[in-house]
Amino acid sequence: MARYTVAQVGCGSRGKVHIDAFLKNADRFELSALCDLDAERLRAAAERFGIARTYTDAAEMLAAERPDVLCFVTQPDVRLAMVELGVRHGVKAIAFEKPMATSLAEARRIYDLCSDAGVKAVVSHQQKYGRHWHKVRDLIDAGEIGEVVRVHACARGWLLQLGTHIVDYVMWIVRRPRARWVVGHVHGKKSLTDSHPSPEYVCGQIAFEDGLRAFVECGSLSPRRMDEEHFWVDNHITVYGTHGYAWANTNGQWAALTKSSAPDVVHEQWEAWPVQNDQLLQPPYIRDLADWLDDDARVHPCNLEVSYHGFEICAALCLSALEHRNVELPLAEIPAEPIRQRMMRELA
Repeated sequence: MARYTVAQVGCGSRGKVHIDAFLKNADRFELSALCDLDAERLRAAAERFGIARTYTDAAEMLAAERPDVLCFVTQPDVRLAMVELGVRHGVKAIAFEKPMATSLAEARRIYDLCSDAGVKAVVSHQQKYGRHWHKVRDLIDAGEIGEVVRVHACARGWLLQLGTHIVDYVMWIVRRPRARWVVGHVHGKKSLTDSHPSPEYVCGQIAFEDGLRAFVECGSLSPRRMDEEHFWVDNHITVYGTHGYAWANTNGQWAALTKSSAPDVVHEQWEAWPVQNDQLLQPPYIRDLADWLDDDARVHPCNLEVSYHGFEICAALCLSALEHRNVELPLAEIPAEPIRQRMMRELA
């Protein structure tokens, strides 16, 4: 197995999670350098994790280090610029946070850049590495809830904060990697100026190629299952079958009514967030990137293609609401006017 060099941009709270994950996979990765615009934050992270080489300019770091992997953990508005830097400096892989962009045109440009350059890229939809999510998928795969008939997914965070997460996990948990069309509703433009620009509430249906429907909603009107302290983990997916149901949420909980358990509901809570995120989810997410670099056939479950399709679904929900129609996927072309710009102009 090869060992790959890594240079990382971003040393904030999420950046430290990525740093820790690379160091926990030291047999597969050498984290050679860190970069951050904030010199004090950079110094503190370098001292904490024992990284000798530091930079405050990403281009300078990439030119000097020539890493195999660029990881950047930044605000969404610089996604495209960072990917362009990585491709220009010949990296083999790029790892970055969700959402993959702030606009559909930007997301498509990122996808095309990496595809054309042969760069493997992953987006950090790492929650699906949680054991509770796997438990639910295993029950579904085993036929314990019968034939899957519908899915309901919700997140109290807004579309580009947590909507891309739940759309990704819906596709993963029911093994439906492609959607055929969506129909959506959106309202409220207060959050369109956020760093993760989104309408205040989005809901809609995703129709998969085999006819299965998933209803998704995120934002201000989504169901509240937890107190405000747990706002960011109040994300829930329920899969209904002909003989029962199974659900899981971000906070490590799952439950199911199955053929084997009926009439009782089985349930359990494993490691709660943030322990599972920092210690249990990010390291295997990072390790799978090394395996993909070793072998093209071992495609990462958070690869750019599936992440782009999830982003496309989220954008199509908004487009459907603006144009009062169902939107077929994949989109034949990117709308000339950015969807966020239209929402800023048209939403009440």
